[in-house]
Amino acid sequence: MKNILITGGAGFIGSHVVRLFVNKYPEYRIINLDALTYAGNLANLKDIEDAPNYTFIKADICDYERMCAIMQEYAIDGVIHLAAESHVDRSIKDPFTFARTNVMGTLSLLQAARQYWNGEWQGKLFYHISTDEVYGALELDKPEEPAPYGSEFFSEATKYSPHSPYSASKAASDHFVRAYHDTYGMPTLVTNCSNNYGPYQFPEKLIPLFINNIRRGKPLPVYGKGENVRDWLYVVDHARAIDTIFHNGKVGDTYNIGGFNEWKNIDIVKVLIKTVDRQLGNAEGTSDHLITYVTDRAGHDLRYAIDSTKLKNELGWHPSLQFEEGIEKTVRWYLDNQEWMEHITSGDYEKYYEEMYGKR
Repeated sequence: MKNILITGGAGFIGSHVVRLFVNKYPEYRIINLDALTYAGNLANLKDIEDAPNYTFIKADICDYERMCAIMQEYAIDGVIHLAAESHVDRSIKDPFTFARTNVMGTLSLLQAARQYWNGEWQGKLFYHISTDEVYGALELDKPEEPAPYGSEFFSEATKYSPHSPYSASKAASDHFVRAYHDTYGMPTLVTNCSNNYGPYQFPEKLIPLFINNIRRGKPLPVYGKGENVRDWLYVVDHARAIDTIFHNGKVGDTYNIGGFNEWKNIDIVKVLIKTVDRQLGNAEGTSDHLITYVTDRAGHDLRYAIDSTKLKNELGWHPSLQFEEGIEKTVRWYLDNQEWMEHITSGDYEKYYEEMYGKR
């Protein structure tokens, strides 16, 4: 039996990874560790909460003594580290929290794993999940043409150039993971992934926020002119990639995970409006008037685009869903799970939303 610690497992991506591992590997013991901050929600995992190979622990990864105790108590063989503060707007307002969780929390986990494994690396792995935002921004050199919108893509060799407190904190955590491999010989892996979408995403992010706002007839705040480009990946495909890399990736290596799927933000918004209106039975164009252009975000990177050819060629992974199919499934899920949405958007989140975008 392998004992796998998955941090941030009650969050958006983490809950999909936990579910996949619990269901696919009954011989593994999956320990889900989450601090249950605003974006962590155990309702994301109700379908597997009673599984015999699943354990949940509420804890803060910055609590080094607790991390050491958990490594020892559960005889951890592998760490899949997803726990992180991840919203750029929040990082601009509160960079200290991002440095604490993303940098010091990662260092706490690394050191706890190093102390417990004590140089006995056989069968051990520390797998750190990161973001494409650490690479900075790409040029938008084909703005009037269909995607791809430029000739450059982020590869595993792209130099880091983070532009927000969020991406800077993730870049720092990536460097610590690689430093533990180079200095101590710890078996590590790092992956950098593009934007994820799908069920259970906290509705401060563009797709679930706008689905909910369209349903409620609320404004859709689009930064600048909506020309920023992102590469989108269905979250279940990301979980599949994590599974593949955890079991077959080359220790000490880095893999980029992307959807080969570039979209301008304004085009994403228009697809969401059309899809939500259709699924609600509204006439086409009913919600077009909800688009509201707002002042652009400080340091807003123009374009991200991932080249995940290495992952495809070396490990055989590729996205299973085209965006159009993925967005249909995503919209349907949010419309069918209004109780989840109403619960998650109450209280503190509504206060945050008003502070960030103004009371609507």
